[in-house]
Amino acid sequence: MVDYQAIINRFYDSQLPLYEVLVVHSRQVAQLAGELCDRLIAAGTPVDADFVLEAAMLHDIGVIKVNAPGIYCTGTEPYICHGIMGRQMLDHLGLFRHALVCERHTGAGLSLNDIVSQQLPLPHRDMLPLSLEEKLVCYADKFFSKNHLGDPPKTMERVRQQMFRFGQESLDRFNQMAAIFGEP
Repeated sequence: MVDYQAIINRFYDSQLPLYEVLVVHSRQVAQLAGELCDRLIAAGTPVDADFVLEAAMLHDIGVIKVNAPGIYCTGTEPYICHGIMGRQMLDHLGLFRHALVCERHTGAGLSLNDIVSQQLPLPHRDMLPLSLEEKLVCYADKFFSKNHLGDPPKTMERVRQQMFRFGQESLDRFNQMAAIFGEP
């Protein structure tokens, strides 16, 4: 089992507001992801629940590297890069499977077409969640905002509206995950 708290503490000062943003948001995502894991397991679907918890707690580790003052991020990279920044951080620690969750959780995943057509400052490759566990963390993340800590989960309608803002392809990917995991 990975000590996700030690990893968070390695990169984040617990006295700074960004620490609370990361930890509260990650706990919300981890709780929902855990509930969804329980549903899957009860239905007979094998899922690595320990990994899902760890990945949910680490999925946004890269926000420390981005510039998003509204959530106390004072880095230099655009916010859209937090996933690839997280991947680099966790790859460096040898946590390759967890690192892929960081890279693949943004939106409903990002296709090469999304990256190119929207001119995103990201490497030109698919960054789509592939494994059930990657999809689970990606899906659970969509229901919580780092700007509104402690709020109840967003409604399906609200999440779908947000996904559609990024195109039909993004909404379709979200809907495919919703068909697997159901409503929170």
